[in-house]
Amino acid sequence: MYYQNRDMGINYIRARKDYACYGMGLGIMILDDVYPGFPGDVRNASAFPYPIQYEVVKGIDIRALVWEEDKSSCLEPIQEAARRLEKMGCRAIAAECGYFAYFQEAVAGYVDIPVFMSSLLQVPFIQKIIGPEKQVGILCFQKRFLTDVHLKSVGIVPGSNYVISGASDELDCEEFNNLWNWEKRKAVPEAYYNKSEQEIVKACSEFVAANTAIGAIMLECTGMQPYGRAIQRTVDLPVFDWGTLLDYAYSVVAHRDYYGHV
Repeated sequence: MYYQNRDMGINYIRARKDYACYGMGLGIMILDDVYPGFPGDVRNASAFPYPIQYEVVKGIDIRALVWEEDKSSCLEPIQEAARRLEKMGCRAIAAECGYFAYFQEAVAGYVDIPVFMSSLLQVPFIQKIIGPEKQVGILCFQKRFLTDVHLKSVGIVPGSNYVISGASDELDCEEFNNLWNWEKRKAVPEAYYNKSEQEIVKACSEFVAANTAIGAIMLECTGMQPYGRAIQRTVDLPVFDWGTLLDYAYSVVAHRDYYGHV
């Protein structure tokens, strides 16, 4: 634990309309589902250097958000969770699964604070910084469930310079199934870090080897970023994930001061 001096720039405070709490950071919607997350997983608050406030999207689990083709029943609970986080005083809203991309526009239009529903929001930015001749390698949980609707909702042009692969349904990351695949996991979901890391590093290596134009990796799933550094050591490419998005999200709603000398 360390202590900082009081910010002398804060000399007067005034209530923000309908906001209950202050000094808040990011509000994160999580699925109404029970599975653990290693540090770095968005579901695990311990690794993030800013305040995290969780809100469960009542009644919406992985099956409803990812597997079900008709997602209309998800919208109202998601919007209600977003509103509760806003009223709590959160400065921005995020979600814990990249497939929440489906609802980016619907939620951003529903609340008055910035909304970051999916790590995939970074893809158009990545496309610009790596150039049109290179591809963004999007590694998602299951490719079959990532549709053009998801992509368009976060500003990705279908058919542009990206390539997608599924960690579970194409690249044999079985430890991920043990946590997130409701058809395969145990009654009490469990996973091993070392095995998970081995599987995803191998998957990314194979992904890049099969698609030599990949200029950056985009990890869709919130449970993948604990392995971002290990992936980067192996493929030697920029790696984007939920962690890079949340760091950015917090930085724009709670801008830091600069200290130095001239």
